[in-house]
Amino acid sequence: MEQNPLFLEDFYKKYTNDLPSWLPEGVIDVDLALLHRLGILKHHTETKDHFSLTRYFHVSESLEKITLINEQFVIWIVPEKVDDVPTTYTLVCLNRPKGPQLELAFCTWGIYNSSRLVLRVLEKFLFEIQETEDLLTSLKKEARH
Repeated sequence: MEQNPLFLEDFYKKYTNDLPSWLPEGVIDVDLALLHRLGILKHHTETKDHFSLTRYFHVSESLEKITLINEQFVIWIVPEKVDDVPTTYTLVCLNRPKGPQLELAFCTWGIYNSSRLVLRVLEKFLFEIQETEDLLTSLKKEARH
């Protein structure tokens, strides 16, 4: 997996310059319904699965964004002001040999725009993506036999 900052920056620009083409379903807005669906409104308990997904990231910070990188994921957390409202965009990619593969993006603002909530939502999405990847790997193995 490529972790060269310039290589990753090229992908970041490619995705953010034309997000609707890369994510036709759009950016996910974090709201009360999403928090309920993800189970975030319930009492938060750390599980081993979730802990292992978010524990080991290399962090790179610039004026524009925070980049989190590990063997599985490349994540860009981008704070902005939209109509004078502090907003955070989070782009989640699988870390593939040919470069980051954009999986989803979500946006928080207003009462939902706290670092704690951004990280909890991110953790839930990483867990869902990892479950899907594990299932796909399992299906590929079964198809070979």
